Amino acid sequence: MGFDMRRAIAHKRDGGRLGAEEWQAIVAAHQCGEADDAQMAALLMACFLRGLDVAETAALTRAMIDSGETLEPPAPNCVDKHSSGGVGDTASLVIVPIVAACGVPVAKLSGRALGHTGGTLDKLEAIEGVRTDLSPERFATQVREIGCAIAAQSERLVPADKRMYALRDRTSTVQSLGLVAASIVSKKIAAGAQAIVYDVKVGSGAFFANLDDARELAQRLVDLSASLGRRAVALVTDMEEPLGTSIGTGLEALEARDFLNGERRDARLLALARTLGSALLAAGGRGENAGANFDAMLASGAAYERFERMLAAQGMRPGALERLAPHAQSAPANAGREGFVAAIDAGALGRLGRELVDADGSNAGLIVHKRIGDAVRVGEALATAYGSVASAAARAFQAFTLDDAPPPKRPLVYFETASDSDARGTAAGARSTLEIR
Repeated sequence: MGFDMRRAIAHKRDGGRLGAEEWQAIVAAHQCGEADDAQMAALLMACFLRGLDVAETAALTRAMIDSGETLEPPAPNCVDKHSSGGVGDTASLVIVPIVAACGVPVAKLSGRALGHTGGTLDKLEAIEGVRTDLSPERFATQVREIGCAIAAQSERLVPADKRMYALRDRTSTVQSLGLVAASIVSKKIAAGAQAIVYDVKVGSGAFFANLDDARELAQRLVDLSASLGRRAVALVTDMEEPLGTSIGTGLEALEARDFLNGERRDARLLALARTLGSALLAAGGRGENAGANFDAMLASGAAYERFERMLAAQGMRPGALERLAPHAQSAPANAGREGFVAAIDAGALGRLGRELVDADGSNAGLIVHKRIGDAVRVGEALATAYGSVASAAARAFQAFTLDDAPPPKRPLVYFETASDSDARGTAAGARSTLEIR
């Protein structure tokens, strides 16, 4: 007799907890078709409403890992980095080649857009020819030969997560601490990295607006990783406004290109990239002078060269980076009064950016011109919308709140936790250089 999925759904719906053997059976039943998507969606909603405790999260994580293969570390001291999801977050695209250029290999499995957030894979695939569907063997070979790879989870790596990830997006069950943690950690373990740096976002553009929830997720990610034999560091970082200035798959790829080649570097994106990059270098055994080495690889052009090599290895067409450009149609969102930017609804901008891309392609989206705390004159552009959606500029304007006085400054990094004392504090040296509004 097969597994009784209906009973498991009802038990979770009524506030019960499911044991390790039950989670193994649930994942297996969904994978083989014994439990269909409707049943899994019902269980996900029960998990969203009732929550998953630490033991359940660990059991689900292990079951998801066991649904496929697990890679051996592709290279010694291999690291990985993951963001819990934000708006204008191009950090992975810029950090991975910089860290690789510093001599620490990066093996990164990434996901697609989820809810209002952008997906790293979608941004990469906005570059003509780039493929992210690498086989496990090709993924590992590229990490050894190039020093880095950013790829999708193949059907052989955590296939259970791939199906559940899509269902969570379709059923509005994304913001579940346990489901988020299990999804993230299962991919990291399967990819073979020996140390992981987690960037947990908090604020209007994140899945968690409450700092306590973000801290709990950060701690759970670290503890889960440690229980599965990986060193881990987690930072809780600000997402009350977009991280970079660009929102939309192709526009974010364009920002990453310009960041790495030195044409334009947003200060906020640079500050967090340096902090996370220093943590990754420390996790990979190169913590001494991490910030200075990060800066040197960026300034010398070595990081941009590594970026080009990674993309070329993944199929980029000649000249594709140079051809990246915003959509020809644009409209500014102009301020109707003078003052200071008091708040930005990053989530609303993320949803609008995704809608523009869906309507007009990867070169559509938004570019933000003003940050929280910035002074604004009448008629000055707060943001520019790219694409043909008629209401886009007006909707972008609605995401900005202006006031007569600047708001209090906020930290960019709120909290840091690590799986061991040696890893703790890896970002502290870089953090002192940050200027945060």
